[in-house]
Amino acid sequence: MFGKKVVADMISRSAENEHDRRSFLRAAGVAGLGTVGAVALSGAGTESAFADETSDSTDRAVLNFALNLEYLEAQFYSYAYWGEGLDSGDLTGSGTQGKVTGGRKVKFKTKAIKEYAREIAMDERNHVKFLRSALDGKQVSQPAIDLKTSFTAAARAAGLIKNNQTFDPFANENNFLLGAFIFEDVGVTAYKGAAPLITNKTYLEAAAGILAVEAYHAGIVRSALYRKGLFTEVRKISNVRDAVDGSSDDDQSIKSGSHANIVPTDSNSIAYSRSAANVLNVVYLTPAQTSKGGFFPAGVNGPIRTSNNNNGAS
Repeated sequence: MFGKKVVADMISRSAENEHDRRSFLRAAGVAGLGTVGAVALSGAGTESAFADETSDSTDRAVLNFALNLEYLEAQFYSYAYWGEGLDSGDLTGSGTQGKVTGGRKVKFKTKAIKEYAREIAMDERNHVKFLRSALDGKQVSQPAIDLKTSFTAAARAAGLIKNNQTFDPFANENNFLLGAFIFEDVGVTAYKGAAPLITNKTYLEAAAGILAVEAYHAGIVRSALYRKGLFTEVRKISNVRDAVDGSSDDDQSIKSGSHANIVPTDSNSIAYSRSAANVLNVVYLTPAQTSKGGFFPAGVNGPIRTSNNNNGAS
C-alpha cells in the first residue's frame, strides 16, 4: 500500500511513541520486507506452527526447529570470528541441505568485542553439535542460509540505510553487533516459547540450559550496543521485529526513557515468549504467512516451517 520512503516519512513526522511507529510499520506491510523471498501460502491454516505439531509429536520436531535457528547463529558468528563456516560433518540430516550465502571475517577494533564474538561462536557451534547428538541421527540438515541480502532488506526496512544502499554485518564491529542483535533476543524468546511443549524432562532441562546461554549472549550484545551508544539503530531494528511478529509490543530496545534496558522483560521482570510461527516471521523477514524467505530463502527444514499471517495486525 505504501512505499518505503512514504512509510519512513510518516514515521518521522507523525509517530509520537514506539507504539505509533510500530503500528505504522504494520499498517504498511513493514515497508516491503516480504520482497526478500517470502511467498504466501494460499489456504494455509492460521494456527501456530508449534500447535500444529503438538497433537502427535514430538519433542523431536521442537528440537529440530531449534536446530535450524542454531545453524543460522553458528554460521553468522563463525564467519564473523574465523572467516569460515561450520564443518561439513555438522550440516547433514533430513531435508534439503543448503549453502551459506555471504559471511566473512570481521576486522574487530575492540579486543573485548572480538572475545565476545569468539566465545559466542564457540557456544553456538556446540549447540549445533549438542542438538544433533540429542536427535540421534534424526536431525534435519542445515537449510540454505542467506547472510547477505537478508541483512540489507532488514536494514532498509528499519531505515538504517537508504533503498540504494547495502548493509554488511561483517564490514565492521558496529555492524556486527547490530546484525547479532537481530538474532539474539529472538533465540531467547523462541526457547522460552518452546519450553512448555517439550515433554521429555531431559530434553527440557537441556533446552533450559541453552535458553540460559542464549540469554547471556543477548545480554552481552545489548550491553555492547549500549556502551557504543547505538540507541537509534537498535530501536529501529526492534521496531521492525515487533512489527512482523504480531500485534503485541513486546520487543524492546536497549534504552527506556533515560535509563538502560539491557534485559527486556514484562512488568514482572519475566522474559516474554514467541511462538515458533512468530519466530519464523522474524527470520523470514515478513508479517505474512509463508514457508520461506529472509535468512532462510528456501525455508527451514522439519515439520515446523510456516510463519503466522500478521498482516494488518494492530
